[in-house]
Amino acid sequence: MAELGKGVTAGKLALNVQKRLNRAQEKVLQKLGKADETRDSAFEELVANFNKQMTEGSKVQRDLKAYLAAVKAMHEASRRLQDCLADMYEPDWFGKEELDALVEDTDTLWLDYHQNLTDKSLLGLDTYLAQFPEIKARVAKRERKLVDFDSARHHFASLQKGKKKDDAKIAKAEEELGRAQRIFEELNVELQDELPVLWDSRVGVYVGTFQSLAGHQEKFHREMSKVSEPAALHQSEPSIQSSLTGSVSCSELFPPSCFPEVCPSVMPGLFFLQSSVTNGADADLPPGFLYKVKAVHEYTATDNDELELKVGDAVLVLAVDNPEEQDDGWLLGVKESHWFLKKDISAKGVFPENFTQKV
Repeated sequence: MAELGKGVTAGKLALNVQKRLNRAQEKVLQKLGKADETRDSAFEELVANFNKQMTEGSKVQRDLKAYLAAVKAMHEASRRLQDCLADMYEPDWFGKEELDALVEDTDTLWLDYHQNLTDKSLLGLDTYLAQFPEIKARVAKRERKLVDFDSARHHFASLQKGKKKDDAKIAKAEEELGRAQRIFEELNVELQDELPVLWDSRVGVYVGTFQSLAGHQEKFHREMSKVSEPAALHQSEPSIQSSLTGSVSCSELFPPSCFPEVCPSVMPGLFFLQSSVTNGADADLPPGFLYKVKAVHEYTATDNDELELKVGDAVLVLAVDNPEEQDDGWLLGVKESHWFLKKDISAKGVFPENFTQKV
C-alpha cells in the first residue's frame, strides 16, 4: 500500500481503498448470481491466445538460453582438449605450427558462433518478449476497470429503482457510470486492436529466430570444416616417423586405435593429429585418394551420379571439388577394381557413407 507523504494524499488513499472494496463486493455479488457480469467472449479468446503466446515464447527463450549455455560448455571442452593436444604434440613433429594455428582458429570460430547466436537469435527473442509484461498489466487493468464499470452500472440502476429517488445521487451515479464506461472502453478498444497484431507477430518471430539459428549453425560447421581441410591434406604427405628419435615407429607410439575418428567440426586439432600419425597406413593408396572403404551393405544406385555397391566392394574415396555442395552422409569415390583396371576416375560416383566401413 502506498505511504502518505510520497505523492499520495489521504483522500486519494481513501479513494483507492474504497475502489478495492467496491470491486471485491461486486465480484462476490457476481459469483453469487446477484449481479450480472459483463462478458466478452471474443476478448476472452484474445486473452487466452495472449497467455498461450507468452508461455510458449518464454519456453523458447528458456530453451534457447540453455542451448547457448551448452554451446559455451562445448567450446570450453573443445578448448581444453585442444590445449591438451597442443601441449603433448612435440615441437619436432610434423605439422606443429599448423596444429597451433588450428587451435587458434577453432577457438575464434566457437567464440563467433556463440556471439552470433546471442546477437541475432536470442536478442530478437528477448525484444519480442519484453513487450508482454506491459500488455499483461494493461489486460489486468482492463479487468479491474470492467468490474468498476459493472459496479457503477449496478449502483446507478439500484438508485433508479429505489422507492425514494434522490436526483442528486442519481445524477452523480450517472456521471460516475459514464466516467467508468469511458475508461473501460478506451482500454478495451486499445487491447482489441493490439492483441490480434501481437498474436500474428509470433509467426515471424519464431521463423526468424530458428532461421537465424539454423543459418549460424550451418555457417559454423562449414567454416569449421574449412579449418580442418589443411589437416586432411597432410594425409598424403610424409609421416612424422622420420622426425622421431630412436627406433620406435609411429604406429607403435600412436596406434590408430588410440585416436578414434572424430567429427572435424568438433575437434579439428585431433583430426589433424590422426591424419599426421596414421598416413603411413595409407601408403599403399594410389596418389590423389583420401582413404579406402569397404561396402558392408548392398546399395542400388538411383541416379546417374551414384555408385552402385555390392557387399565387399572396395572403394577409393576422392575429395569433393566443392565441399559446400557435398550432401551430409555421402562420399565420392571410384571402385578400386575399376581404378586398377583403367587407371582413371571416369566411373566415380557418390554413395552413402553408412553403407561402408573404413579400411
